[in-house]
Amino acid sequence: NSKLENRNSELRKELEVEHYDRLAREWQGHPALSADIEKTDVMKMASYQKLYELLRQHIPGKKVLDYGCGHGMHAVELAKMGAAEVIGVDLSEGSLRIAEERYKILDARYLVQFIKMDAEALEFPSNSFDIVFDGGTFSSIELEKGLQEISRVLKPSGLLIGIETLGHHPLANLKRGLNKKRGVRTGWAAAHIMKMSDFELAKKYLALEEIHFFHFVSLLTIPLQNFPGGSVACSVADVIDRIFFKIFPFLKKYAFKSV
Repeated sequence: NSKLENRNSELRKELEVEHYDRLAREWQGHPALSADIEKTDVMKMASYQKLYELLRQHIPGKKVLDYGCGHGMHAVELAKMGAAEVIGVDLSEGSLRIAEERYKILDARYLVQFIKMDAEALEFPSNSFDIVFDGGTFSSIELEKGLQEISRVLKPSGLLIGIETLGHHPLANLKRGLNKKRGVRTGWAAAHIMKMSDFELAKKYLALEEIHFFHFVSLLTIPLQNFPGGSVACSVADVIDRIFFKIFPFLKKYAFKSV
């Protein structure tokens, strides 16, 4: 059974790597360096704005692990916030090549390095990092193994700061199914988007001090962000979301993003 589990785990990782290597070839040379896999400028989203607000508070002078760094969308920005050192790890060589290119284009004077490494079996000593940054990696891994490794490599006073998509919003789940058919998501990732129960699992390994929720109503306005008046519509929808989450806390479950 143990050998079969290990083989299934390795096969799952191989499929994930193959998927992201293919996406990396498609992203090659894409001009929007702040774009995610959907070519969306995520920094126009309230969730990412909150994420970066928290990072700016805690990053300066710290050694940071960019956990599942992918094509390096955040690594240089973490360094620019004043991190002493940023190390990005990922299993996709194609994604890491783009991360290196992005680093050279944006600003290669900062102490940033990218290493091919399994996020479920980190090759760092315990207590190595002040901050682990998660830019949405959890759906691509076996979560409990990842949480164990994050807890291990963090210093006792260390912090995990990250952003994850949640898997309860019906419209998001519909789009997720379409993305799977289009090849934008793997079957594993589509089935392992964070759920509220995963926060309870995380509490076995980490003290969750803050969880912020975003994009219940405003999920509908995200596609409008680049149209005239789109930013205003997004801002209004974000305010509506905050009101709804305050009055009806159970709606947080149906947020699109958590920080």
